[in-house]
Amino acid sequence: MRVGYVRVSTAEQNPARQVELMKSLGVEKVFLDKISGKNTDRPQFNEMLSFLRDGDTLYVESFSRLSRSTKDLLNTVGVLSARGVQLVSDKEKVDTNTPQGRFMLTVFAALSELERETILERQREGIEIAKAEGKYKGRKPIAVTDRFLGAARSWQEGSLPLKDAIEQSGLSESTFFRKCKQQGIRRVGVCEKADFSIVYGRDGIRVSRLRSERTCRGKDGR
Repeated sequence: MRVGYVRVSTAEQNPARQVELMKSLGVEKVFLDKISGKNTDRPQFNEMLSFLRDGDTLYVESFSRLSRSTKDLLNTVGVLSARGVQLVSDKEKVDTNTPQGRFMLTVFAALSELERETILERQREGIEIAKAEGKYKGRKPIAVTDRFLGAARSWQEGSLPLKDAIEQSGLSESTFFRKCKQQGIRRVGVCEKADFSIVYGRDGIRVSRLRSERTCRGKDGR
């Protein structure tokens, strides 16, 4: 099935030109958003992704209609490809049904990666200059909040499962354990039933990913 996606940035803009283009391309169903393309959180965009099936072809006036971000664009292309959906962009003359079209997307991906590496390199250079001038103070440490302490101590006491404690703390898994160690919050004994297991010992914490539940004991054997 030929599916079209049309987007204008504001409700005041007229999508008629894009709609007419979709008709000329033989598109059978059109999804239309009147919203900025700064991210992919768009009602009709998400409905379109849910609608598309293996063998469909998605038509857009240009890649900018799908996304203003190269990263989001490539992520979307990856989702479409995984579902067996082809992509045609009229302005860029890219058709992923063809070897040339797939090659162009590879070039876009390479350029995106180059852009990311260039930004990181500039950041590193800026940090080195700031260090040399005595202006660099590093990342601001993450504060120990009451929210974290409450969740961590509830987990330590056994009244809150590990997975819920991490979620309630508002921290990532690695930061949660690092803050626990800094605050001397440890739990020696049996592991939680979770997607991962924790080995608790008096000398620290070791995290190991598991595919199934198992019992873990501290170094003292308890």
